[in-house]
Amino acid sequence: MRKSLGATLALGLAGLQFLAILLVVFSSYLSSEQALMRHARDLLRDVGVNTIEHSRGFLKPAQGAAELAAQLAQNSVIASDDTPMLERLLFQQLKIAPQFAGLYFGREDGSFVYVMRSPDGPGEFRTKIISFPDGKRRTEFIWRSDDFAVVERREDPADRFDPRSRPWYLGAKERRATVWTDPYIFFSSQQPGITLSAPVLRPDGNLRGAVGVDIEISMISEFLARLNIGQHGRALIINRNGDVIAHPDASLIKARNADGTLRFADIREIGDPIARAAFGPLELAGAIPVQTETPGRFDYQGASYVSTIMPVISDTLPWTIAVYAPEGDFTGALKRNRTLNIWLAALVAGLTRLLGLALADAIHRPVRAFAVRTALISQGELDPDAPLPKTYKELERANAALVQQIALRRKTEHEYGQTFEMSSRGMAQIAPDSGRFIRVNARICQITGYSAAELAGMRLRELVHPEDPTFVGAFFTTDGGDFAVNREMRCVRKDGSTIWITLNEILVRDEQGKPLHAVLTMDDITHSKRAEAQIVQLNRDISHLARGNTMGQMAAGLAHELNQPLTAIAQNADTALLILDQLAIDEPELRDILTEIEGQSLRAGEIIRALRGFISKDEGAATAFDLADLVRQTLHLIQAEAAEARVVVQTELAGDLPPIRGNRVQIAQVLVNLLRNAIEALAPAPGCAPDPSAERRVILSARREGAQVRIAVEDNGPGVAPGISLFAQFETSKPGGMGLGLSICRSILAANGGALWHEAVPPRGARFVFTLPLCQAAADAGA
Repeated sequence: MRKSLGATLALGLAGLQFLAILLVVFSSYLSSEQALMRHARDLLRDVGVNTIEHSRGFLKPAQGAAELAAQLAQNSVIASDDTPMLERLLFQQLKIAPQFAGLYFGREDGSFVYVMRSPDGPGEFRTKIISFPDGKRRTEFIWRSDDFAVVERREDPADRFDPRSRPWYLGAKERRATVWTDPYIFFSSQQPGITLSAPVLRPDGNLRGAVGVDIEISMISEFLARLNIGQHGRALIINRNGDVIAHPDASLIKARNADGTLRFADIREIGDPIARAAFGPLELAGAIPVQTETPGRFDYQGASYVSTIMPVISDTLPWTIAVYAPEGDFTGALKRNRTLNIWLAALVAGLTRLLGLALADAIHRPVRAFAVRTALISQGELDPDAPLPKTYKELERANAALVQQIALRRKTEHEYGQTFEMSSRGMAQIAPDSGRFIRVNARICQITGYSAAELAGMRLRELVHPEDPTFVGAFFTTDGGDFAVNREMRCVRKDGSTIWITLNEILVRDEQGKPLHAVLTMDDITHSKRAEAQIVQLNRDISHLARGNTMGQMAAGLAHELNQPLTAIAQNADTALLILDQLAIDEPELRDILTEIEGQSLRAGEIIRALRGFISKDEGAATAFDLADLVRQTLHLIQAEAAEARVVVQTELAGDLPPIRGNRVQIAQVLVNLLRNAIEALAPAPGCAPDPSAERRVILSARREGAQVRIAVEDNGPGVAPGISLFAQFETSKPGGMGLGLSICRSILAANGGALWHEAVPPRGARFVFTLPLCQAAADAGA
């Protein structure tokens, strides 16, 4: 433990002074103890008597004015139902009686007129009127000025106050005479007080109501607060039921019930722990109130206290005055008994103090000058080569070594600070115990988007992208050895954007191997990462383009090769029909078969020619055609596949479908492709027998929507698997698929002025929808 030279000298001199005073004063203190106790009890008695007289003096004029107001309760004004006249009378009585907090009159039917002072309201006085016009309760608040003028009116439909349930009303009703209530917390003003109430009787002797006068007793607490009972003594007033109704700290006498209402705190629960220790056990034993003055003595937290309890003030006011004070507060009698000794002690203390201060200053002056000079040099406010003050030789040698070390340290700190702040890379120091940023330069603020003040309260791991594994803090538990980090990672900027950074980090230790801080460097490599991603995507696009060109060449070759056999099939079928005509053979079924062969071969040729035109970017001729007729022909083409897969194909075509415009062969190709996809989705897996009870259904529907026709192909199959990009090239869920069908269909429809999209069918199934434009004549007719 290092000790200050100045503090050691001061403590030594103060100790000498204390011993000198103690030797002189201690002898007189013992002989003065009895006089001190007598003086303390006399002072507490005087305080109790003073408090009793003040309470009587405060309540006596208030009692007289209250009894006068109670006598007025029998006159014709209050006995009548004239509420405005009653309010004015109560208002006048309140103005001439400053002790009153409020006057009020409650009737047996629950109506109520209350006039009170309102220092915090919009007016100086506030009136509360509860009435029952037409049998409905109405509560009105009226704020008035000093001349009875209305300042503000307000109604409170939520008020549920009932005067018939209050203690002042119940006491007057029960006794049929003027009564004083026990002190309580007023309902409206939330202040402690007592109430004088008197009954108002009808001519037949029945109770009409009760008039009450509120008298705030908070002024008694203010009087107790002004009493000087030693330095720490206090006086309080305890009611006969143990409630503390007045205390120097008025906030301690209030307590809250479970329902939220206020009450007086009991002496055993008041927030004054010394009062609880002094009078709580007496109240618990039933010894309060007392018949005669009762002095006492008790200990609290190692300190001795004296107390006095006075008899009750009167039968009307059964209040007990209780006073307590520490014994150490009463030093008046003690000072008179040891005046001579104190003067002698003061003289000795003064001489020793002057001598000690002079000696301490002479010893400590060179040391103080050296300390000031060292501090100025450390802060850079004084040149180390400045002349030394006159001091001790030992301090001169220490000063030379210290100045040299300070100069070297300042030079090193300056060089490091320039390197840190002017670096083109982001740099930071991180605390080894918490991982927080200690110091950052301007470049790291530019990279992260945070200011230096914001980074000072953050950790590096708070900047790391949530999907990247965190490693920050691993070196905090390292006991020894080198630690270094060099890696690429993602970082989340203040604006929420994600960037790529390179992070280099090393751990700096002291001579004992204890971690001092981590030095971190950071570079933004987002642009290079984006360039790499663009190169990868470009390679993929080139690969897809190459496969697309290859498929186009293969399709063109197939179309060219298939045209010849299709032509031969058509010619042979036509020749067979000619032979049937020449031989006059009557075989209708054979004729139908040959006709169908000829028609389908010609249709296949048309599809091949359309495919060749599509591959060669020839969109073909767009004409107006009947969609219903095209649907019938398309269903005929896929009927065999549907029957083999046991799939029922239904059509729901609107009856008023107008002609549509487009390449008829290309649209047929789209319909065939979508229907075959739906049938394949419903077909059983290879090698598995179909379930005869399972319903396999494909619905082809078409309806008009404005200037377009909406065609939908819907199935009740398993739907589209998650993660499949339906219209992307070379992406398929079929084992032998190529991933080009839907992509080609979308391109065909786009070329014909339509669109294609997918819709899910809950709970299972898929729906592919596309649109085609109407021919111009049909569109104009619809418009």
